Amino acid sequence: MNGKRGRPRNVETHKAILSASYELLLENGFQAVTVDKIAERAQVSKATIYKWCPNKAAVIMESFLDAATARLPVPDTGSALDNIVIHATNLTNFLTSREGTIITQLLGEGQFDSGLAEAYRTRFFRPRRLEARGLLEQAIAQGELKEGLDIAICIDLIYGPIFYRLLVTGDTLDETYVQHLVENAFAGIRS
Repeated sequence: MNGKRGRPRNVETHKAILSASYELLLENGFQAVTVDKIAERAQVSKATIYKWCPNKAAVIMESFLDAATARLPVPDTGSALDNIVIHATNLTNFLTSREGTIITQLLGEGQFDSGLAEAYRTRFFRPRRLEARGLLEQAIAQGELKEGLDIAICIDLIYGPIFYRLLVTGDTLDETYVQHLVENAFAGIRS
């Protein structure tokens, strides 16, 4: 009986920690967030936070992923081109939103924290790539794209320029750009 009583409180505590972490991240940016501040905002001890996450970066990454997953649904319109345009546009809109700019901070921190880099690769980028892979495989199965495509290269071809603009050039990232990007990529990989 005690196990049943404690479990909901633990889940609620975990949610409070993630919520506090995410709020602080949005308010102050990655560098200003500390485990002490998260604990204070969530009204828990630092030890409670360390039960779930080994460090500040892991807490922040988990809170970010929790929010990002809810904002990035996988479309199913029946059209491969439309699905990829919507998927890439949703990702672009998220990355350029106030919340999404956090990913650039996490990418920067990941250059010095291999655990954080592994976390965002496995828990943010890999799931997005798997979603894109599924959409492209579906398009091949439906005959919209060529058989035998190297799907990993196609994903890089479509999504790589978004990150290049986001992280390197700073050029405009909007729905028009994504539409043109996907249309041009599909011109080469269409069946």
